[in-house]
Amino acid sequence: MARAKSVFVCRECGGESPRWQGQCPHCQAWNTLAEFRTGEGKGSAQRSSLTPPSLVQSLHQVKAESLQRLSSGLPEFDRVLGGGFVPGGVVLLGGDPGIGKSTLLLQSLAQVGKQHGVLYVTGEESPEQVAERARRLQLSGAAVDLLAETRLQAVEAVIRERQPQLVVIDSIQTLYSDALEAAPGSVSQVRDCAAQLTRLAKSGGPVMILVGHVTKEGTLAGPRILEHMVDTVLYFEGDGSSSYRLIRATKNRFGAVNELGVFGMTETGLREVSNPSALFMSRHAQPVSGSCATVTLEGTRPLVVEIQALLDESRMGIPRRLTVGLEQNRLALLLAVLHRHAGVSCGDQDVFVNAVAGVRIGEPAADLAILLAIVSSLRNRPLPPGWVVFGEVGLAGEVRPVQRGLERLREAAKLGFAVALIPRANAPRQVPDGIRLITVERVEEAVQAYRDGS
Repeated sequence: MARAKSVFVCRECGGESPRWQGQCPHCQAWNTLAEFRTGEGKGSAQRSSLTPPSLVQSLHQVKAESLQRLSSGLPEFDRVLGGGFVPGGVVLLGGDPGIGKSTLLLQSLAQVGKQHGVLYVTGEESPEQVAERARRLQLSGAAVDLLAETRLQAVEAVIRERQPQLVVIDSIQTLYSDALEAAPGSVSQVRDCAAQLTRLAKSGGPVMILVGHVTKEGTLAGPRILEHMVDTVLYFEGDGSSSYRLIRATKNRFGAVNELGVFGMTETGLREVSNPSALFMSRHAQPVSGSCATVTLEGTRPLVVEIQALLDESRMGIPRRLTVGLEQNRLALLLAVLHRHAGVSCGDQDVFVNAVAGVRIGEPAADLAILLAIVSSLRNRPLPPGWVVFGEVGLAGEVRPVQRGLERLREAAKLGFAVALIPRANAPRQVPDGIRLITVERVEEAVQAYRDGS
C-alpha cells in the first residue's frame, strides 16, 4: 500500500501546494485550499488515460465523423447542449437547491427512455421520493431505471451490466470511492469520482450527466478542475419569486457557449417558453420615462430585453451607481462618455440601471440603450413608442457596430417594433419589413435623435 501523502488543492484553479496557506499561490484566491490525500488505498496509484493508447498519425489522415446526437426530448434543453447529447459526452449541471435540476432531468429521462436505456442514480433521495416526484410530474409510467446508491464501484458495475445510453448522477458530491478514505463531498472524493465516471463515458460508455451543488457565491462546489474534466458545463438559474428558469451553457466542446434555454415551472413540471423575448419586456399602458428596449444575444439567440434607468437627486456626497444584470464599472464609463461627448451631466444624480426579469447582459451591444434610458429618466421624457436601440459605445463617443445586426432587427420586427436606432455600420441592405431605421455614428447624434423623436 502506498504511503498516505497530503497536498492542498485550490478549489478555484486546481493548483496544488505542499502545505496549507491562506492565499493560493497560483491564482491568489483567498481561503480556497483544501486538503487532498494521495496514496490512500490500493487503487489510488492506478491511473489510466481517458482514451486507449493509439499510434501517432498525421492530422490529415484522421477522418472526422459527424456526431450522432441523442435528443433530450426537450428542444430548449437541446438548444443549450448544441443539438442534443453527444455519445460519450460528460455534462455537468449546477444550480441552487430546489431550482428544478432533478425535475428537468427526470422529464428528459422519461422522453429519452421511450427509445433508449436510461439510468437515474440518486444519492440524495430515496426511491420513494423520486417515484413521488414522477407521479406529480405525471411520469409514473416512464421507462426509467432507478438506482439509489452512493458507492462509486457499485454504480460502475450497474452501468457496465445494463449498458444504458444515458446516465444521471444526482449528485456527484454524494458519491464516494473505496480507494479513498476521505468523506463523500471532499475535494479528493469529488475529483476521483468525476475522473472515474468521465473515463467510463469516454471508453465507449453512456452519456453521463453529473449534477453538482453550488456555493453561496453561485459557483459549482468542489475543485475547479471538475469543470475542466467535463465536456459541457450548464448552470440552472432562476429567481425564487419567479416561475421562470434559465439554463445557461458556460462551456461546451460540442456547441456554442452562452446559449440560453428558457423554461416555465408549472405544477406538472418544466414547460418550454416558445417566445422568451416576451418575458424580458414590461407591459406599460403608456410610455414611461427611463425605459428603453434593446436586443441582446444569448449564444445564437437574439432576445429583446427592456433596460430601465432611474435617476434621482443624490443626498450623499458621492452619488451612487447601481446596476442589476449589467456590469457596474461599464455604467461609470458610459456616464463619463455621455457627459464628455453629449453634454449630459449626471454628477449630482444617483443612477440605477436594471435589466428586466433578472436577465444578465454581458455584451456591450446594450450600451446605447443604457445611455438613452438614462437621458430619458433624467429629462423625465419617455422614448417614442415602438423604439428599439442597440449599439456599442466607445470612449471617443463613437457608436460601434455589433455582431449579427440583421438577426437582431428581425427579432425586433417580429415583436412589432417600428423604429430601430442602430449604428450606421449595422444598416443592412435589405431592411426587415415593418421597421424603420435611424442610423447614427456618434453618441450626440443618438441623443439628438431621441430629442427630435420625443
